Formats: sequence, C-alpha cells, structure tokens
Amino acid sequence: MTPRRGFAIAVCVLLIGLAGGLWLGGHPTSLPGFLRDTFVEDDHALHAQVVDTIEDNYYKKIPEGRLEEQSLRGIVEALHDPFSHYISPKEAKRFRESIEGDFEGVGMTVERNKRGLKVLTVFRGTPARRAGIRQGDLITAVNGRSIAGLDSETATARIKGPAGTAVRLRVVTPGTKRRRELRMKRRRIELPVATGRVVTQDGRKLAVIKLLTFTDGAHGLLRAQVDSALKRGANGIVLDLRGNGGGLLREAVLVSSIFIEDGVIVSVRGRKRSSRSERAVGGAIASNIPVVVLVDRGSASASEITTGALRDRHRATVVGTRTFGKGLVQEVEPLPNGGALDITVANYYLPHGETIAPRKGLKPQVRTRDNPRTRRDEALRVALDTLLQKQR
Repeated sequence: MTPRRGFAIAVCVLLIGLAGGLWLGGHPTSLPGFLRDTFVEDDHALHAQVVDTIEDNYYKKIPEGRLEEQSLRGIVEALHDPFSHYISPKEAKRFRESIEGDFEGVGMTVERNKRGLKVLTVFRGTPARRAGIRQGDLITAVNGRSIAGLDSETATARIKGPAGTAVRLRVVTPGTKRRRELRMKRRRIELPVATGRVVTQDGRKLAVIKLLTFTDGAHGLLRAQVDSALKRGANGIVLDLRGNGGGLLREAVLVSSIFIEDGVIVSVRGRKRSSRSERAVGGAIASNIPVVVLVDRGSASASEITTGALRDRHRATVVGTRTFGKGLVQEVEPLPNGGALDITVANYYLPHGETIAPRKGLKPQVRTRDNPRTRRDEALRVALDTLLQKQR
C-alpha cells in the first residue's frame, strides 16, 4: 500500500468516525450500553457540577429545588413552542383540576397575553366579579410577582389555590392608566360547563346554548341542554363557544357528534405519531335543525375542532371573529417528581384537510364583534338573525 493511499484511507475512516459520533451524540439510545452509560453519565455529571458550584459558591442562598425546576423549564422553552411547557408538582394539581372542570380560585377564564393574562369571562357571584374584574382586563402580577412572559398554565396556577386563602392581583384596564391592586379570597368554583335558554325572535323559538369548556363529560351536559331546548319547541340552535379555550380531543369529537351523524370530525398527524381520523359516533339530532356556531378570539383548540367540523360538513354557519388558532395536539407526560411535561406531539386537520394556523385561527363566515362596553350582546343578536335566515 502506498503512503498516499494509506493517508486517504485514514482520512475516510476519520470522517466516518466523526459522522458516526455526531449522529450518536444526538441519538444516545443507539449507543451500546457501556458507551451510553459513560457518555450520558458525563452529561449528568456536568449538570450536577453546575448546580453544586452555584449552591456552594453563589453569594445568596438559593431556595431548594429552584435550580432543578428552572433547568427543566429551560429545556422545554428551548423548543420555542408557547404550548409546550414543564408543569411543576404544585402546578400539576391545579392543571388536573382544570381538566376535571372545577377548581379553587377566583372565578374567571383567561388567555395568555404578552403582559400577563387577558380576562375572557368573569362568572357571576365569584370573588373576581365582586372585586370588579371585567372582560378585557389584564392581570399583570400575582402576589406582587410579574407574570409577563409566563405560559397560561403557570400563570393561572399562581392565581388558583386552596379555598379560603387570599391572593393579590394587579389588574390593568387597557386604554386607560388605571392600575388596581385587588385582594380577594379564593373559593371552590364549579364551572357552569353548559347552559341553555330558549328565546323568541320574530315569533320563532330559538335555543342559545353556551359551552364553556371541553372537560370530561362536557358532551353529556351539552346534549342535555340541547334536548331540553328542542322539547320546549326550539327549532334552531346557536352554539356559543366564545371564550371556550378547549380541552379534551375526545370531548370535541363527542360534542361535534351531537350535530353530525357520521363521517370524519378531525384527523391527527404527527412526526412520531401514526395518522388517525376521529369519526362521529352517531346519535345526532335531526339534520334539518339549523345551527350557528358563535366564536371569538377566545375560542381555541377543541372549540376550533368543533367549529371547523360543523363548517366543513355544512352543518353550521360560523359567526363572530377569528378564533384563537391552536391546531396542535398536546400530551401530558407525568414525571417522577410529581410534575408533568405538557408537550405538542401532532397537528389537527379538519375534514377538508385544513389545519388551524397558529395565531390566525378560523375565519367566520359572518363577521361580528360584541362591544364589551354595552350591556347588549351585539354578536349574539347577529347570530340569531343568521339562524333565522337559515330557516327561510
């Protein structure tokens, strides 16, 4: 073998080795056991060294567990995904309560805002309503700590707490210089998941049914309201999903199935998830009963699935403003420390193949907006008029 040929072979081997090393570095589970233990252990050792050095030498005492918690948050924040985040053990309890449909807090729904949280709904008879908080207000601090930049789950977890305990909220009314520090006592809040009433418009009975959230069992509560309204003579339905931030995928399918007898409701596709389609389960109300879906910027996730399915299947007219824009599937992975990892794993696709664009949402077929400064519900009036036109 000539020296030149030997040198070329050595270079090739080196390049192959470097390429393999880079690949295995990003896929440590593919390493042989003894190598994986060695290299992964080095990562753990480096992490431990940084933590130990700070704890031993930093000029101020660090609260126990803070470094580890912030380290976990930082890993997820590196995804730059506003819907993926680490949930601490303390926050996890509040997160589970929100899925179950009741919680201990002050009685309002909110969405994330760059300054903190924007108030979407304030329920009657709650501490928030008695304190003077109104739709559109911004909450910028909780107990003196700014919540600007926090994900909504973390921020709301700071507001929630055991019934009887106090919480201080800094509240700003947009468009004014008004800034208030409000103190209120938390209480157990049972969300009115589904409410309904029958109104008479131009001599016709119409149902107005509001669904607040897609928590476990929401479809059954909604169906009870629908059936009750139809028994009272309603011959059209406004499904009010304003301020409904979503919830469980299965509930979105079951709610949609109240109005759609069969066929695809939504499809799910992800990089590491096999594609699947969720279909209507049957038992829908009569197809000749007209439906209008009323939405706003607070309508998100499962609300958008139901809205898109009813629109694409020509089962309802969408009235209101653009929706929030969250066509993403979240999975919650419990962690050994009692916390959880809430991570985006796939996209939703509506029956016609459209995904729900982040921050753009779904465009209404009839555009209208309620004026929060008046006592009248202008958007609902347009929805009822649209419903009447569908009956003619």
